[in-house]
Amino acid sequence: MKILIIGSGGREHALGVKLKENAKVTELFFATGNGGTAQIGTNIVASTIDELCDFAKSNSIDLTIVGSEDLLVAGIVDIFHENGLKIFGPHKEAAQLEGNKAFAKTFMQKYGVKTASYKTFTDYKEALNHLSEIHYPTVVKASGLAAGKGVIIAQNKQEAEKALHEIMQDKVFGDSGSEVLIEEFLEGVEASILSYYNGKEIVPFISAKDHKKIGEGETGLNTGGMGVVAPNPYVTGDVIEKFQKNILKPTLKGLVVENLQFSGVIFFGLMITKKGVYLLEYNLRMGDPETQAVLPLLESDLLTLTENAIDGKEMDAKWKNQHSCCVVMVSGGYPQGYKKGHLIQGLEYLDTTYFIAGAQEENNELRTSGGRVLNIVATATTAEEARKKAYEQVEKVHFVDSFYRKDIGDIT
Repeated sequence: MKILIIGSGGREHALGVKLKENAKVTELFFATGNGGTAQIGTNIVASTIDELCDFAKSNSIDLTIVGSEDLLVAGIVDIFHENGLKIFGPHKEAAQLEGNKAFAKTFMQKYGVKTASYKTFTDYKEALNHLSEIHYPTVVKASGLAAGKGVIIAQNKQEAEKALHEIMQDKVFGDSGSEVLIEEFLEGVEASILSYYNGKEIVPFISAKDHKKIGEGETGLNTGGMGVVAPNPYVTGDVIEKFQKNILKPTLKGLVVENLQFSGVIFFGLMITKKGVYLLEYNLRMGDPETQAVLPLLESDLLTLTENAIDGKEMDAKWKNQHSCCVVMVSGGYPQGYKKGHLIQGLEYLDTTYFIAGAQEENNELRTSGGRVLNIVATATTAEEARKKAYEQVEKVHFVDSFYRKDIGDIT
């Protein structure tokens, strides 16, 4: 079986490693991949939907899995289906649940999904005027895709005005900021729940806790993710019950009623508060770096699970009775400016799983090529043991100006 995985980060490397556990997988292709994916498959140069579609047809690809959101929102699934190609992911209309936050909030409100109160604006002056009518802190969001960076928590009116100006006037997120949401601030703990959807049922995966900020204690700038633990220690049985009742079930009802049926991933970004469990956002693909922490705990075969979802069959996800900790090593200066091309040393000494996020192979050496460079993942019977193992491995790896948070999984 030939599989094409679209993307170039640690998530795609992790998907490839897990899929390769099934003996049916004979060839893996990655577009465009990285130095890690090159070790388990073939990297190809194709980035547009037409190029990817042509490659899948001419190389008799049996299944395509889309890692990143941009192509899903652009309608890659629709084009592949029109060409008789098997692909795992939402069609263009359903992908708006991630690609358009205003669309997603309207959907949540219509079907009774528990979420923060909000208002949307396309007029800059109207949005500014609204800032005098609300409580602070508040949340200002660009409605479109912004690579995980289009959400700003404003502590006061002045910060909210600055956020609005940057998004709507300066266009720091381009056209994604043409519409904004000003939303109630929820105080609590975030949780990520990935799930598989077969058009009839949603099967949630084990929970995860992402660490978004660059600095320890959740300080500094937002990043794509500095580390993850799974399961999330704050996701109790009570939280799962509330999630199922107030978020998952009404979401499923809305998808069916609106005819937004597809086979793919639904990622629920949750906030656990004293007032209950709220949905912050939907993503319609695997999270990064959540995937890297969650998949090593999956006991079931990922390929079988994916094929069952595509075929509308029952999906059975079994999990190891273990914990995982994923620590992300980044280039110095990330998430702002950073240098590339530094030699990565020490990988051969690692005793745990690792996934390459931003590195390329040059003359049989791995050199940094991105902000997030490496995901080191350890599993163990306890959360503390997994955390200890992960950090022991991190110390074995070196590259110039490397940086990582030292408090991933520390919930004391």
